[in-house]
Amino acid sequence: MVWGGPQAHEGYRANAIFITWGDAYYIAHGCFLVVSVIVGNNRGVTAVKFHLNMNHVWLIKRLILLVGALSVFSILTSSRTQAMNTNIWRVQGDNTDGIDHSSWQVILDTYIEYKQDISNYPPVNLFCYRNVSKQDRLNLTAYLDYLQSIDPRNYPKTEQFAYWVNLYNALTVDLILKNYPIKSITKLGSLFSFGPWDETIAKVAGHALTLNDIEHHILRPIWQDPRIHYAVNCASFSCPNLSDKAYTAANAEALLEQGAHDYVNHPRGLNLRGNKLELSKIYKWYSDDFGDSEKEVIDHIIRYVNPVLRNRLKSFNGKINYRYDWRLNESKQP
Repeated sequence: MVWGGPQAHEGYRANAIFITWGDAYYIAHGCFLVVSVIVGNNRGVTAVKFHLNMNHVWLIKRLILLVGALSVFSILTSSRTQAMNTNIWRVQGDNTDGIDHSSWQVILDTYIEYKQDISNYPPVNLFCYRNVSKQDRLNLTAYLDYLQSIDPRNYPKTEQFAYWVNLYNALTVDLILKNYPIKSITKLGSLFSFGPWDETIAKVAGHALTLNDIEHHILRPIWQDPRIHYAVNCASFSCPNLSDKAYTAANAEALLEQGAHDYVNHPRGLNLRGNKLELSKIYKWYSDDFGDSEKEVIDHIIRYVNPVLRNRLKSFNGKINYRYDWRLNESKQP
């Protein structure tokens, strides 16, 4: 739960509720009214009757917010603490057999389409959800079962990184396919959540995991590499590309660099017109990963932009606006 500050965002991919201090008053007031009714307090019952008789819509809205806040609180205080303990995933082994991601590669080869908006922009990788065959859905399920039968801690860190990125992306595609057709991944999840990122979706080495667990309690804290945000894909148009290559220990570094380059050189990552700069909200939500200030975020981006944009960004001193398009990253090809 985020209390009305700059860190309130649609995330960990947006499962926080943005509450101002004014809202906090109304929530406390709503709690008093609800509890009063439950325990039979006459003053509270009278207050409820007064508010309802006055037809105060704001009371209803605040009570709905209260229910949502309590729902988030119950999630945050649930018994899923073991999966959220980062330290249990820091272990690495010496198994050098490698993890087989070939079946995931076949799916990527078959269903990723490239959308070229303008010739000088990198293409956007879109996924043909509507065309996925029954057999390939079974193949995807088998691949996910295979990954979940493995304890990644038996492998070196390089192999683990590829494992977690592929697991995250394959789980997300599978989630969309199970609920297709949908317009946005944000429509999934429980009643009071913004998307499915806090839903238990996998079990690895006996630990139940959510997508947020994989990204925010494993990948980000263990590897501490801002380019992770260019690797995990949230099935949305403004998200960095779903890589058309399965991650492996051998290609991860090259794919991270490619993902960063393709994103910041496309308008959904960065759009500079005159003295107006629009950035993806990823750089706002996870600003701490990219730097301690907007200047350090820009310095990160400068590493990957083309020479023309690089020179313009170096002299930029205007206001930065942030945006994000949650539409499904779906190819419309028949």
